[in-house]
Amino acid sequence: MAHAASTPAQWRAFFRRYRSEMKRPDAAHAIALLAALSHQTDFSVGCYCEDEAHCHRHELRALLQDAGAKLAD
Repeated sequence: MAHAASTPAQWRAFFRRYRSEMKRPDAAHAIALLAALSHQTDFSVGCYCEDEAHCHRHELRALLQDAGAKLAD
């Protein structure tokens, strides 16, 4: 992820591409499944990026939240 972007405009473009990829049927199904599972069990998603604001997990959290996932505070 560190090489994905370096300027604010590049980060916005990166996140737009990521969100577009996550709309594919297989990815959308995974998001819906994780959102449903979040109401029955606890799980975590992590990576090695230092800054969540410049990481796919930032957008993944938003996608899960939009899908109705139960998120930890």
